[in-house]
Amino acid sequence: MAEGINISSGNGRRRWKPNAEINVTPFVDVMLVLLIVFMVSAPLLTVGIEVDLPDTEARAMTTSEEPITITIQADGTLFLMETPISFDELSPRLQAIAGVGSDARIYIRADDGTDYGEVMRVMARVSASGYGNIGLVTDPIRE
Repeated sequence: MAEGINISSGNGRRRWKPNAEINVTPFVDVMLVLLIVFMVSAPLLTVGIEVDLPDTEARAMTTSEEPITITIQADGTLFLMETPISFDELSPRLQAIAGVGSDARIYIRADDGTDYGEVMRVMARVSASGYGNIGLVTDPIRE
């Protein structure tokens, strides 16, 4: 049954004129459902490689672009961004990303249990690939 406005004309007959108001109830229902879906799914979208980073007193850095990250797990497994790679593949992949002599910043995330020599070996390979701006990622100390 359509809603409308009852208009009476001079001859006693009544006409129904359509109501021009917008019914926002379905819109609000859809928006609430979308809000709940995004609230539930947002934490699941932060995928990455699980690494136990060492704790330091350094403050968090803010950056506006997606940095290039190399992750070293405790067992020595290497990841470029989120792709597992071997140590021999590291240099060709880095050169393919930005070429030789890039000013792009590379972040190295190493597990707290990773051998120091392994981290230095990866840093030397990154430096030899033409990247001079290397940063080490740590977790802030929780009080």
